[in-house]
Amino acid sequence: MLENYLPVLIFLLVAGALGSALLLLGFVFGSGRKDADKLSPYECGFEAFEDSRMKFDVRYYLVAILFIIFDLEIAFLFPWAVSLDAIGMFGLVAMGIFLAILVIGFIYEWKQGALEWE
Repeated sequence: MLENYLPVLIFLLVAGALGSALLLLGFVFGSGRKDADKLSPYECGFEAFEDSRMKFDVRYYLVAILFIIFDLEIAFLFPWAVSLDAIGMFGLVAMGIFLAILVIGFIYEWKQGALEWE
């Protein structure tokens, strides 16, 4: 029974040794020079310790939402590519329609200026 867990134990030992070695190498070879910019927290592009009721730009959230939307839709291409021979011409046409809608949405966002950072 215990020999079934031997690969898991070996994996944990190798992962722990590798993680410890990489941390040690970072401390040994790191510059260690820290300035105020490196030590300051970064939150959404504005200073974290200002007035909590200040207005800030919503573009940060808009870009994040657009990235998530287009990234998740592109993730649908992987199962389609794996099963392309099984689904045949119907799957090819369906994915073509899906990609056309995705491109139309992307062009619409581009024309509306949602991708501009000015």
